Amino acid sequence: MEKVAVNYQRLISYVEEIKELNHSSASALVVIKDNEIVLEQYSGYHSNLVSSAPITEASKFNVASARKSYLGLAVAFALYEKKIKSIDDYAVDYFDEYDKALLANTTIRHLVTHSHGIHQKNDGTLFREFNAGKGWAYRGINVLMMTELINRLYGKSYPELLRERVFLPLDLYDTAWYTNPKKELVKVIDNPNKAATYSLGSTNDGSDSNLHTTAREFALWGNLHLNKGFLNGKQIVPKEVIRLATKVQSPNYKDKKTPLNGLFWYVQDTPSHKSEIGERVPKNSYQILGITGPTLLVIPKYNLVVAKMYNKRYNYGGDNYLHYLREFSNIVADTFN
Repeated sequence: MEKVAVNYQRLISYVEEIKELNHSSASALVVIKDNEIVLEQYSGYHSNLVSSAPITEASKFNVASARKSYLGLAVAFALYEKKIKSIDDYAVDYFDEYDKALLANTTIRHLVTHSHGIHQKNDGTLFREFNAGKGWAYRGINVLMMTELINRLYGKSYPELLRERVFLPLDLYDTAWYTNPKKELVKVIDNPNKAATYSLGSTNDGSDSNLHTTAREFALWGNLHLNKGFLNGKQIVPKEVIRLATKVQSPNYKDKKTPLNGLFWYVQDTPSHKSEIGERVPKNSYQILGITGPTLLVIPKYNLVVAKMYNKRYNYGGDNYLHYLREFSNIVADTFN
């Protein structure tokens, strides 16, 4: 137990160190081991202003691109229920509003694994960056496309779908896409020399980056996946839906250093320096993160979920940011190995 306590402190200290180095005003850390919360750590304030409220378990952080894991589960539902017949269906069969020549051989698989090769200019014009399945690039157009598709297939927004099927059964009342300021929302720092601002959207249909949640509910979201959809004594989400979301779905890349994805989740297979997951993290672990600092890491081998939150735009490290993301996950793996 003494070794574990020391390693907890190392993890806490690392989270705090990066918070300070990156000029985040807030941090939160929640660890669930064997379905029990074994660590909760809250630090800092809701913004970089002197009068800001302190961070508590009720503080709701903007999770930015980590919202893709929520979209990923909605896509998994659509595949499981055959609203999308196959992950290898061509995108042109689902997107009449997009240029068919541009989509070419792009499949649903390509869209959910960042291997689609489509990019967007500042004026909104779409162009092909590389042939579908022949590379990997983190862009935003695929997220917008899949959001539009799921909302259309279900006749409701995917946030509403998840609220009905997952959030309410799990009592996740603090997870929502916010369009108006609330005192419990943590503001986001764009520039350390300027006041932080609310990161809200114009809609709650999932198309904006305005998903907020507490660190505890973020961790519970990961724990739902860890338990293959079974929590609180019942199967809330079918096991196959979770499997679809969290197993490797990427095409067979020629470059073996390319990151691998499930349905938007990063999935550990053979460790890669281009991945955000550290080399000491066990195979079949999976992770999602956002530009404002949230990280959700699930390590099935250790029956472990770790949720980390910040409120500073851009992860620490500049061009070398992946090193620090991998370092965090390696420290987590070392703690529980």
